[in-house]
Amino acid sequence: MTRTSTATRPASAAVERSPRPLTNEDRVTAFRTATGSFVAWYAGQIEAGMTDPELEAALEISFGIMGGSCGPGTMHVTYQGPGLRIWAAWEITSHYGTRPIFAGHATVAMAREVYGIANPQDRQLRLV
Repeated sequence: MTRTSTATRPASAAVERSPRPLTNEDRVTAFRTATGSFVAWYAGQIEAGMTDPELEAALEISFGIMGGSCGPGTMHVTYQGPGLRIWAAWEITSHYGTRPIFAGHATVAMAREVYGIANPQDRQLRLV
C-alpha cells in the first residue's frame, strides 16, 4: 500500500473547510457548559437572587483561573474567571487573539437570562 503525502496531492484534492458559525443556541449551550459548576455550587443563591457583585464573584470562582471543555463532535469552550470571559467555537482555537463570546457584564446578563436569577436590588416588580 502506498501513501501519498499532502504535498504531492493535486490542489483539487485539498479540502478547505470554513469555520462553522455559532448560532444563538450554540452560544447558550457554550454558556451552560462553562457555568455547570456555578449552578451546582450556588443553587440556593440562584433561587434567592444575587446582586451584580455577588453574581460576578460567584461566576469568577466557578470559572477559576481558566478552564475548558471539548471533544469529538462537541463545541470547544474555554472560560476564564478574571474578566468573566467565555470563548466558543466548533473547531479548536486559541483564545489568544480571539474575541470571547461573553465577557464582563455580558456574562452576568446572560447568567440572569439563562438561569432566571433575580437581582434583589432591582425595584421593578416581575411582570410575569
